[in-house]
Amino acid sequence: MSNPVAGDPVVRDATEQQRYELVIDGEVAGFADYERRGDVLVLPHTVIDPRRRGQGLGAVLVAGVLEDVRRRGLRVIPTCWYVAQHLRHHPELADLVAPTPG
Repeated sequence: MSNPVAGDPVVRDATEQQRYELVIDGEVAGFADYERRGDVLVLPHTVIDPRRRGQGLGAVLVAGVLEDVRRRGLRVIPTCWYVAQHLRHHPELADLVAPTPG
């Protein structure tokens, strides 16, 4: 599978800032904030650097976040519209969504 963006994007958990960062060529190109609630991450906000928009980096970021969530045995509450949309387009990831009290 080829990657449409220059450099090798890396998604890392910046725990102290409570966000995942998308790093390309040593520069933070975007981030996804989170609030940890036990084994659940609430994902309220994602940002891609305006200079890097239109390259599919939002999807790269969210896919990396969800891959790490699965690897760590966590679940998510997608309050960010973009994360929620990504999950709707990828029903195979539905098991990562935590039930919300209702």
